[in-house]
Amino acid sequence: MKPGGGGGSAALLLLLLGCCCCSSPGRRVCQGMSNQLNLLGTRENHYDSMVRMFSNCSVVLENLEVTYSLEHHDLGFLQTIQEVGGYVLIAMNEAATVPLVNLRLIRGQSLYEGRYSLLVMSNYNRNVSSATLNYTSGLRQLQLSSLTEILKGGVKVTHNPLLCNVDSVQWRDLVDGDSSPSMLLKLDAVAQDCERCDSRCVNGSCWAAGPDHCQRFTKLQCAEQCSRRCRGPKPIDCCNEHCAAGCTGPRATDCLACRDFSDDGTCKDTCPPLKLYDPKTHQVVNNPNAKFTFGATCVKACPHNYVVTDGSCVRTCGTGMYEVEEQGVQRCRTCDGVCPKACNGVGVGSLINTIAVNASNVESFRNCTKINGNIILIETSFTGDPHYKIPPMDPEKLEYFRTVKEITGFLLIQSWPKNLTSLSVFENLEIIRGRTTHAQHSLAVVRVPHLLWLGFRSLKEVSAGKVVLKDNLQLCFTRRDKWTHLFRSRDQDVSVRNNSPPDLCEQQNRTCDQQCTEVGCWGPGPSMCVSCRHFDRRGRCVQLCNLLQGEPREVEVNSSCVRCHSECLLRSRTPTCFGPGPDQCSQCAHFKDGPHCVPRCPHGVQGGGDTLIWKYADGTGQCQPCHQNCSQGCSGPGLSGCSRAATHSSLAVAVVGGLLVAVIMSLVVFVLLRRRRILRKRTLRRLLQERELVEPLTPSGQAPNQALLRILKETEFKKVRVLGSGAFGTVFKGLWIPEGENVKIPVAIKVLREATSPKANKEILDEAYVMASVDHPHVCRLLGICLTSSVQLVTQLMPYGCLLDYVRLHRDHVGAQWLLNWCVQIAKGMNYLEERHLVHRDLAARNVLLKNPNHVKITDFGLAKLLTANEKEYHADGGKVPIKWMALESILQWTYTHQSDVWSYGVTVWELMTFGSKPYDGIPASEIALVLERGERLPQPPVCTIDVYMIMVKCWMIDPSSRPRFRELMVEFSRMASDPSRYLVVQGEPPSPSDSRFYSHLLSTGDAEDVVDADEYLLPYKGLGNHDDRPCGATNGRPAGEDGVALRYITDPTHSALYREDLRGHGLPQT
Repeated sequence: MKPGGGGGSAALLLLLLGCCCCSSPGRRVCQGMSNQLNLLGTRENHYDSMVRMFSNCSVVLENLEVTYSLEHHDLGFLQTIQEVGGYVLIAMNEAATVPLVNLRLIRGQSLYEGRYSLLVMSNYNRNVSSATLNYTSGLRQLQLSSLTEILKGGVKVTHNPLLCNVDSVQWRDLVDGDSSPSMLLKLDAVAQDCERCDSRCVNGSCWAAGPDHCQRFTKLQCAEQCSRRCRGPKPIDCCNEHCAAGCTGPRATDCLACRDFSDDGTCKDTCPPLKLYDPKTHQVVNNPNAKFTFGATCVKACPHNYVVTDGSCVRTCGTGMYEVEEQGVQRCRTCDGVCPKACNGVGVGSLINTIAVNASNVESFRNCTKINGNIILIETSFTGDPHYKIPPMDPEKLEYFRTVKEITGFLLIQSWPKNLTSLSVFENLEIIRGRTTHAQHSLAVVRVPHLLWLGFRSLKEVSAGKVVLKDNLQLCFTRRDKWTHLFRSRDQDVSVRNNSPPDLCEQQNRTCDQQCTEVGCWGPGPSMCVSCRHFDRRGRCVQLCNLLQGEPREVEVNSSCVRCHSECLLRSRTPTCFGPGPDQCSQCAHFKDGPHCVPRCPHGVQGGGDTLIWKYADGTGQCQPCHQNCSQGCSGPGLSGCSRAATHSSLAVAVVGGLLVAVIMSLVVFVLLRRRRILRKRTLRRLLQERELVEPLTPSGQAPNQALLRILKETEFKKVRVLGSGAFGTVFKGLWIPEGENVKIPVAIKVLREATSPKANKEILDEAYVMASVDHPHVCRLLGICLTSSVQLVTQLMPYGCLLDYVRLHRDHVGAQWLLNWCVQIAKGMNYLEERHLVHRDLAARNVLLKNPNHVKITDFGLAKLLTANEKEYHADGGKVPIKWMALESILQWTYTHQSDVWSYGVTVWELMTFGSKPYDGIPASEIALVLERGERLPQPPVCTIDVYMIMVKCWMIDPSSRPRFRELMVEFSRMASDPSRYLVVQGEPPSPSDSRFYSHLLSTGDAEDVVDADEYLLPYKGLGNHDDRPCGATNGRPAGEDGVALRYITDPTHSALYREDLRGHGLPQT
């Protein structure tokens, strides 16, 4: 921003802002940015915006943000910057060098994330098609060669794999150690060819190779006598206490920059005050040398577009104050009563981190007359922002801006509703002050192709900044003449480019009305003129006023048609009035009291002191005073015209009766309240005298868990052979023979080792509790538990093993219908778990078992957690977890919800569609979080159409609330399963295998007669528990914490442990 001022004085003041003692006429102050990591437009547009903002700039008022530059971009325009008022952000760049060679001071008046004043992060470009860390470009040299002090805030340097020499920098010399600044330095250990610091660099510290880039020390080498900075190791080299960033001598005029304020080349802690105490007269007098604080500079006068308050130049007045112009200077004055409504605009107050006006904040602009800040309308204002869950803004809400008369910042319009062809909602806008600008512009209307005219009919002033109107292909009424009288400085200019050609506007008759002067207009019609050729009637240009005819009657005042007062008598052939007041009527419509026309004569009006004024109208309509003894008015002159006082006996009776009723009601209320208080005391006394106090009820509102847990005898089942074993137990294939019944049920028996820890016993009992609490056709349930010395869990034997092995083994025989049916069944099972407040935490294809090829069930509840009615998420405390199946919030924060299970469901579907491929194969588990944060996801399987793949992508959204619910996934895949060939392209499409011999072989035990499936056996017992109405057979789970699991899971997702091949079969460990 480069605001101007009358006669160039304001421009000179801005050049002084924040400058050190050695100011030069060529120094330029620029506003800075507060976009953080937001990319507005393309990267080329973003780069052009930085060039416009920071070219030839020496002092940045706010923040210096160098972001999203490409490898070929030239950042040489940054070399002139010497001082930054806020923070410095260098992020997401691919350029090799950031040449801030002259930057010597970062003030940190605003901090990034409230902690950092210097941030260098994620400056690289990586070849995403490569499985290795292949960095193609990025920041290599951070040339902060002149930086010697950071007044406030810390430093953050992370994810810069190609950056050289920063590890040698002595940050203690730069930051203020007494304030305990936040320091986060993660220097990447990536092989790179870095040149070493020059041998002449002190302590081997430098920003880049070469003698010109050595670090300059101004604190660590100072003598003990120095309070702050120095220029050498000797006591005579100490800088003045008001200096910042170093000095050239010991005086306050020798500072390279001022710590607080610069007053004509001298550094001070405060500017000369406006008032001084005169000890001779014992009075406070004006200070002839007074100055105002403006940024870090003391100035004689504030720029014309700023406000003066308490000796400072500010952008907005404080609470309870309003802005008023006095002798050409804007000042803050205390409101007398309610202040006019001034609202925060974009970039101020509650909207300081907001990019533009949108549906989430537009309500705050209702009934505002003044906007402290900016108004920005861009494409996402009307289309919404899904990332921040902001819906599209209703165009009708733009009517809120019709009351706005002043904008202290800038007005930027880059998008506008299609059904609106003008900006007439700003028709009452009078002043754009331009205290903050957008790329030096205080008014910008760009790239609105359907805009026909502007409609700024009330605009009187653009105090600072330039105006740009471009790329509005249908915009007419854009003559440059009308802008000249709006500007306050000769530095201001208007740029009108690539709008509708003037000759085309004339052909279409889109020109100014004939009542407008040559200055121009803001749109069609006589109400859009900048100035009127004849007369102005309340904002509309007319040829004649209604002097002798027409209604309402008017009078000409300063080329305006002013309405006559309503008490003036309407006259023909002669003027009705000669002014707008009631005392300027040619004749009164009702009565005349002195020189004023009134609707009635004064009747009991308060006069001077405690007297009342009573008047009557005489025959000519003139109000005459009543006799002085008339106390109730009169209808004529003398005592005979006085009005008699009316009797009010009925009124007195009513008042007395009302008071009596009020007294009686008060007594009744008092008696009732006293009785209630006595009863409460007696009840409390009785409760305190009881021997036993009853526990207070705290109902949770949850339904009771009426699941059936079967306690089996060891004699009711027999083990046939071992299926697998692990560190905590062994799983057997066996038969369950219920006592007193002639049936045999094939089961899997999980036996916990006797020497297992109490924690393992608790974990297997927790798993038994969860499995016993579920009852659904697609969720495995416990058959029973045997409490021997070694706890034994009995689950249904699933003959076809896990779904992962099944699709790998039969990948050439699995059809599209089977894949989609499995997705539906898994979604149904997980939807049931969500309804029961169960978070699975370990959903994967290995934990889905096949009862038969048409029927799958979810198993392995070793990590499942049951949430209470009031809980929405579960926070884990470590342990072994499946990183590559986990949601990002689960990896980083150990938080598990139903929506984190949705993420795992998406990975599970990907496993099925790739016929058992390993997710993120070749990427270490410790890098998964970084991969996900950068937006990488599993690729689209070859058999999937984009419809199926988009469902997976929705499951992998960073924001958990943006992921679909399981009931939605159930509906989506059910729809796809009804037309499988439309959504999956599987070669051949044969039916899925169903080998009955495999089943019979698995169940063969030598005495297989009377063998019954577990689901068939449990069917008669339906109704014992409060569960779903459909049957469900239990399955076998996996022993908690087997040896094989230890290699597949890692305790901490940030460590470098790798996954091993997942478990197979019934969730059994591989031995």
